[in-house]
Amino acid sequence: MVKIDQIELGEFPILLAPMEDVSDPPFRYVCKMMGTDVMYTEFISSEGLIRDAAKSVKKLDFTEFERPIGIQIFGHNIESMVKAALYAQRAKPDIIDINYGCPVRKVTSKGAGSGILNDIPKMVKMTEAVVKATKLPVTVKTRLGYDSEHQEIVEIAEQLQDVGIKALTIHGRTRTMKTSDKADWILIGEVKNNPRMHIPIFGNGDVFGPQSAKHFKETYGVDGLMIGRASYGNPWIFREVKHFLKTGELLDKPNIHERVKICKMHFEKSLEWKGERTGIFEMRKHYSDYFKGYFNFKPYRMQLVNSVEKDEIITILDEIENVFSAE
Repeated sequence: MVKIDQIELGEFPILLAPMEDVSDPPFRYVCKMMGTDVMYTEFISSEGLIRDAAKSVKKLDFTEFERPIGIQIFGHNIESMVKAALYAQRAKPDIIDINYGCPVRKVTSKGAGSGILNDIPKMVKMTEAVVKATKLPVTVKTRLGYDSEHQEIVEIAEQLQDVGIKALTIHGRTRTMKTSDKADWILIGEVKNNPRMHIPIFGNGDVFGPQSAKHFKETYGVDGLMIGRASYGNPWIFREVKHFLKTGELLDKPNIHERVKICKMHFEKSLEWKGERTGIFEMRKHYSDYFKGYFNFKPYRMQLVNSVEKDEIITILDEIENVFSAE
């Protein structure tokens, strides 16, 4: 049984990665429906949170259905990170997670996200301060190191464990690697197999489906996997991975009826949480992913992204179901 502190996660948990502008409550809802074991909010700026910035505070929202859930925070100032952790704790999540992995320049240039990998002593000091401040288990998501010359994750993992984190997720790229570069899992395996380590180690990067999940599990011995980009418009990946790891059998891909059903559910949750106008606008980025691989979908996509009426969008989705089910 894998546990984050006292939170039981099953024998081999599959986690949903925190993704900016993707892993909001509507998206998390459909992923939870498909079996994800742990989820995290979009990352939240510590400075925004302690200043009550509406966008940051809104990201604290979650439902009981989503548990266990972690609120992920990022920042470069230790005092602000401590205050943000205490602010987030008031929302009563199960976990506080610290983002030391974001590679976006506007974040890293300030020494936050994976930018802090340039200053390991500060990274450890910040983590220790957050751990001491909150009553909740603290976890960390980070990368192999800042660049190919400084892949120090084995030592970093030991230091973070020593100051009290309860689990570590490692993305198999450095700060300077591109998403198109192949994730390097060798060092993730070294961290997991380090006899000094006793907290759960989760691997992240290039988990694109059941077969890759099985390969990473068996080759590197991690305690669980975190899935990010491969879940876009594909919440079924959690169900597929768990079934394959348990039985060795590949599930059939969801048919058009299930795709439309889950897309509608995501759409309704989006409107419910964001309001009709914003919900319709922000749902537009998901349609292509839900119906990826369907020949001649493009005209329907254009209709969906140009529509501003809820009922019209539902009608278009119904038409998509009817047309493609007949093929």
